Amino acid sequence: MDGLMQPRPLTLAHLLERAERLYAHKEVVTAGGERLTYAEVAAGTRRLATALDELRVPAGARVATFASNHRRHLELYLAVPVTKRVLHPINIRLPADHLEYIAEHAEDDVVFVDRALLPRIWPSADRLPRVRHWVVLPDDSGEPIPADPRVRHYDDLVSAAAPGTGSFEDTFTLADEHLASGLCYTSGTTGRPKGVLYSHRSTVLHALGTLAAGLIGLCESDVVLPIVPMFHANAWGLPYGAMLAGASLVLPGPSADPDHLLGLMAAERVTVAGAVPTVWTSLAPRLRDHDLSATRFLLAGGSAVPPALSETYRAAIGVPLTHSWGMTEVSPVGAIGGTRTQHRDAPVAEQVAVRAAQGQPLPLVNLRIVDVETGRELPRDGDAVGELQVAGPWVAGGYYRVDADSSFTADGWLRTGDLATLDADGYLRLVDRMKDLIKSGGEWISSVELEGAITAHPDVVEAAVIARPDPRWMERPVAYVVLREGSETTAEDVLTHLTPLVAKWWLPDEVVFVPALPKTGTGKISKSALRGSARIA
Repeated sequence: MDGLMQPRPLTLAHLLERAERLYAHKEVVTAGGERLTYAEVAAGTRRLATALDELRVPAGARVATFASNHRRHLELYLAVPVTKRVLHPINIRLPADHLEYIAEHAEDDVVFVDRALLPRIWPSADRLPRVRHWVVLPDDSGEPIPADPRVRHYDDLVSAAAPGTGSFEDTFTLADEHLASGLCYTSGTTGRPKGVLYSHRSTVLHALGTLAAGLIGLCESDVVLPIVPMFHANAWGLPYGAMLAGASLVLPGPSADPDHLLGLMAAERVTVAGAVPTVWTSLAPRLRDHDLSATRFLLAGGSAVPPALSETYRAAIGVPLTHSWGMTEVSPVGAIGGTRTQHRDAPVAEQVAVRAAQGQPLPLVNLRIVDVETGRELPRDGDAVGELQVAGPWVAGGYYRVDADSSFTADGWLRTGDLATLDADGYLRLVDRMKDLIKSGGEWISSVELEGAITAHPDVVEAAVIARPDPRWMERPVAYVVLREGSETTAEDVLTHLTPLVAKWWLPDEVVFVPALPKTGTGKISKSALRGSARIA
């Protein structure tokens, strides 16, 4: 027997209409002083929707963005999917060959680009013949704008467009919630980037997941700062979640300067912010220089958070960095860390250990670990280590225009490539990426655990551990370490620090001090770049 509920589709038009009707007065602040209400953002979105029609962008067409975090980018986040087009944010840090591959593979019809970023992408324009229009988003950069008939100006385009009226849900009716809403590409660290095609349904459900109490728990009283770029898996869903909750949004623009970001957090009384660990590392030395008393939740993801870094934040401002786990294929958030009621009376050391875990899955997300060789599901005892697999309504079931059957199990779970444990409370702890484990003398060394132990040294800013081939042991660990400015710490000091923390055979054969570690386009440490060079000077 079927239920008798209304078959209303889950679409982003509802999210936009809710923000306009219920939270019209709430603000979207862009670094530099621009302040708009949700009502004004909604009005801009209506005009942009009309402008896309006037550009004759077909339904289902991919609309690319090459932009930082600002209000106009937010309008694109909204207008593109609600008009049955597909939003395609492109990583602004990609090299030209990757950028061109992604734009061509996605078959982008139009590209919206920050004026400051034109020098990075315009040289590729003639190699992207499918792109019919290049729309320049204004800024103060002063970069020359090409005199080319394909180039349009965003503000001119939008101001000339009809304003549009009526209900968003009525005007932008989607009969099918499974229509594509967004397209994001994986980082491509083990091959060509692969496209993950989100639906309206998956995106709305993921936004609801960010509102789950006890996890991120976005609510109307929050002020949300997505430091994570809007090209990085939809900024982890934070803009959509904030609008759904009625929270105010603060968008930091292109600058990642620590004082700029911390100044925004203080001035706007930010309560929730999200960034990758490398950004949180850069902010840590200046925490006490700013009033962060409004902060209640700091989300870190993209790579493992060293426990010492999280505890630095807890000591400085009373709020630890909260671990998360996810992937582009998981929209991207799958699990959120933090302690629960059962940990309230636990010893401090145990609470620190719990905070070091990646956390518990969001509602509707299912996790399991399986034996790598047999595929047999392993017990949730906190000890058994297996490949992490994930399933849920905002988890990819395939890739865009790519056959990747090996990425999915016969029963439809996504193979993540992570090795992990699950305990009886459902806490996920990542052991390592399968490709980053170090096999020494027949035994496994976790690069993640070794990095966490190294960064617990007070003079260490960042560390990365990779395997070096060894004729006797097969592989041995080598640590690349960034020290605090002025530190005189030696390799022997690092090894002395590690000796009581890890097994003796885990100690790196070499500690290499470097001024900086190479980063991927999303700000993660690039171990592939480290493997590609014998030593970084």
